[in-house]
Amino acid sequence: MSRVGAFAALRLVVVRELKLAFRRPDQLLQPLVFFLMVTTLFPLGLNLRLSLLREIGPGVLWVAALLASMLSLDALFRNDAEDGTLEQLALSGHGLTVIVVAKTLAHWLVSGAALVLVSPLVATALAIPVEAFPVMAASLTLGSLALSWLGAIGAGLTVGAKRGNVLLSLIVLPLAMPLLIFGAAAIDRVIGGGDASGPLYLLAALCTFATTLAPFAAAAALRITLE
Repeated sequence: MSRVGAFAALRLVVVRELKLAFRRPDQLLQPLVFFLMVTTLFPLGLNLRLSLLREIGPGVLWVAALLASMLSLDALFRNDAEDGTLEQLALSGHGLTVIVVAKTLAHWLVSGAALVLVSPLVATALAIPVEAFPVMAASLTLGSLALSWLGAIGAGLTVGAKRGNVLLSLIVLPLAMPLLIFGAAAIDRVIGGGDASGPLYLLAALCTFATTLAPFAAAAALRITLE
């Protein structure tokens, strides 16, 4: 990889991560199955009225998406760290930042983007109107991408720790609360006939902030772990 440019190296790592993900369909489908089960069983278990279900639907949707995305964050760097691949990638000549960006983008493609694609099915079960689907997709796209960046920082800090998944949740979930609040608020405003641009702008700002700083923070955390 030292003979290719940074963008070529990033593309190679993304392709590698996607191939590995599709070779493990159980891990690939786990977040989607969890997302679908929680959001579809929730209205059945509570036997809610349609109007009340529509009111709490955005919150249920976002909580389920947040928890589903967390399921695969622990394995973001752990498998490569255990078999020595992460050290080899760090010595490739492109630095850990490129590796972090590539692996995080691959994680979002197999988890966050997949949740966005299946969200209309879930929204139907939660009585969310079709008119809110575009805003729902936009909020989930921005929120899940920001969550992947935050998860990269947490995964870098806990990659060498025992029971790192618990510690990872304690680190990432408090940071993800604004994503949950603004994401659910955007959908709720559309359902109520209001303007969702405010929460979406805030989500976009958070996503931009995380995209800008998280790769360097996660790379620094991994560098400390490898040393």
